[in-house]
Amino acid sequence: MKIHFHGAAQTVTGSMYLLEVNDSKLLLECGLFQGPRRETYKRNQNFPFDPASVDAVILSHAHIDHSGNLPNLVKQGFSGSIFATPASIDLAEIMLRDSGHIQESDAAYLNYRQERRGADLIEPLYTQEDAEAVRPLMRAMNLGIDFEPVPGVTARLVEAGHILGSASVSLEVEEKGRKTRLWFSGDIGRRRLPLLRDPVLPGPVDLLITESTYGDKPHRDPEEAYIELRDVISKTVNRGGKVVIPSFAVGRTQEIVYNLHQMIDVGDVPRVPVFVDSPLAVNASDIFKRHRECFDDETWDFMRGGKHPALDFNGLSYVRSLEESKQLNTRKDPMIIISASGMAETGRILHHLKNNIEDSRSTILIVSWQAPHTLGRRLADREERIKIFGEVFYRQAEVATIGGLSAHAGQDLLVEYAEAAQAHKRGIFLVHGEERGAIPFKNKLNERGHHNVFYPELHQSVEI
Repeated sequence: MKIHFHGAAQTVTGSMYLLEVNDSKLLLECGLFQGPRRETYKRNQNFPFDPASVDAVILSHAHIDHSGNLPNLVKQGFSGSIFATPASIDLAEIMLRDSGHIQESDAAYLNYRQERRGADLIEPLYTQEDAEAVRPLMRAMNLGIDFEPVPGVTARLVEAGHILGSASVSLEVEEKGRKTRLWFSGDIGRRRLPLLRDPVLPGPVDLLITESTYGDKPHRDPEEAYIELRDVISKTVNRGGKVVIPSFAVGRTQEIVYNLHQMIDVGDVPRVPVFVDSPLAVNASDIFKRHRECFDDETWDFMRGGKHPALDFNGLSYVRSLEESKQLNTRKDPMIIISASGMAETGRILHHLKNNIEDSRSTILIVSWQAPHTLGRRLADREERIKIFGEVFYRQAEVATIGGLSAHAGQDLLVEYAEAAQAHKRGIFLVHGEERGAIPFKNKLNERGHHNVFYPELHQSVEI
């Protein structure tokens, strides 16, 4: 068996791991790489393998950095099955379609500028039609059920607690009379977060591939993040500004809405309009309702009360149309705008940032990890000179960051997770982590007696 680390290797974006076993090819994840625009297009367009040669895909969850390049995979010849949980399939369907729409819209917007300059026009990475071609290949697998994605491989999906439908992947590989147990973490969630069940730890395996996003530090208590969020909102609203929040439409948006609902209900923050400006977030909320099997006991208690607090409250508006979105930028009153994308690379959030970044009363609130070279990272680093759609803006708005809202496990849980796997035989491979997160995690495991810990480079191959 060979494992090729073709994405999210020494970075946190574009997850993609190819297994060659029994003359078959099994792909774990097929995510979009996010980074500098030219590099992003080139890397996402060109696979380091022939897509038509891949026999099956297993998808851990629907976030675009894990699922977002499936349309290109299919467009370039893949015709096998894509296995995922029912909730992940429903989310991926709307997220990929939305991603295709964003690719088309951004290309159209940029091409308007290109035409005026007499420059070459830009093709979208893929279209909505390309995205819709993925759904017929998806195969729903419930948690805990064995299935055979390729000959000689028995797979099982296990609760990961990261977003709705997220799963870790247990693989038992039989090749040439030898059995190997492999566990792929996907993205590991946190305990005691709203809505979802806690992640399940692995049992003993031969080899563990695990994320390492926050391997450098434990997370603060969610209550601290709540207090920080409350204080940022109160300060901004009291000076008459807008709070603009780039947020992933699935998972993070629902968590923020849940927290805002509680704050407004008890009077912790002034009552101002809250807008979720993302058709995707609206559709995702409908899927949350449909997949109640993913909820934890606390959420079931809310549901039995007849109203789900994360989905609706007085003063909350879900913005569907582009005209409604544009109207928000003509208003001068204090408000909270939650808009996609989470790394501020595409979508409506760019227009809200463009219209508010030079307003000293307003705050840009960063609530998730930002990949290097993205607009979100430049904002999180508090750069003063910012380019949006090729136009230069000089930031006057305050930038605030809140890390405690992360849906990724911190160092303490990552260590516990890795130790539960007992992967002494073939080792622990750290992926989906920058050096600043992965190396401290590796050192912590070394201190505890785990010396077969590896941090593979992009496109590195390992034979097992």
